[in-house]
Amino acid sequence: MSVPHPARRYNYWLGGKDNYAADRKSGDAIAEAYPSVASAAIANREFLKRATGFLAAECGVRQFLDIGTGLPTADNTHEVAQSIAPESRIVYVDNDPLVMVHARALLTSSPEGKTAYIENDLRNPKAILTSPELFATLDLSQPVAVMLVAILHFLSDDEQPQEIVRELMDAMPVGSYLAMSHATYDPLDAPTRARLRRIVRRNKDDPFRDRRRRHVAALLAGLDLVEPGLVPVADWRPDPDSVPVAFADAAVYAALARKT
Repeated sequence: MSVPHPARRYNYWLGGKDNYAADRKSGDAIAEAYPSVASAAIANREFLKRATGFLAAECGVRQFLDIGTGLPTADNTHEVAQSIAPESRIVYVDNDPLVMVHARALLTSSPEGKTAYIENDLRNPKAILTSPELFATLDLSQPVAVMLVAILHFLSDDEQPQEIVRELMDAMPVGSYLAMSHATYDPLDAPTRARLRRIVRRNKDDPFRDRRRRHVAALLAGLDLVEPGLVPVADWRPDPDSVPVAFADAAVYAALARKT
């Protein structure tokens, strides 16, 4: 409770109530350095909804592995997928016990589908991939959409995020997808970048690693990008009636890629 957690801070920026003083303090400090951070969080959440809907409706995906799911809010992965295909099956993974308590209470499946929950960490992909809950819910002989939405930027380079992504996708059959978003400082001016980096340096218990576009692209190595490719999060297949969001106001890259 005394250490800020990304899922709870994200909940705070989205206007939720499932957060602690440490999360709010951290969130406010980041918002002071980058005032549009709440807009970025909302844009990222909208990407999750659009990507899930596209996967279910256009790609025929019926299985989802959502790692770093965060605290439940409206239009969660299973709600979007099951609104299109009620038989969809979803496994949620998060390393915050508070997230799991809320998930088990609130993330209820349609009668035709199924949801399950694993309390574990993206840094330990083997434990996720060997979890009994995973095999009780998903059939890994059939395509799975792996959702890594706004989580990889919490892994340092030393933690080898590219290897973690590769291990996850190697375990999935051909025809599976990776939906990914990742924070970046690319569109930010120099003073904003400097302010954010000072916050990161001060908060050793709250890791964060922004990446340039080429480094985000490297996380997708070996996969085939789905149009429009790796783009600013608000520009990934936006809804026709949505209000445009500038890249600098939602400094996040997003992509969907297919394993072939």
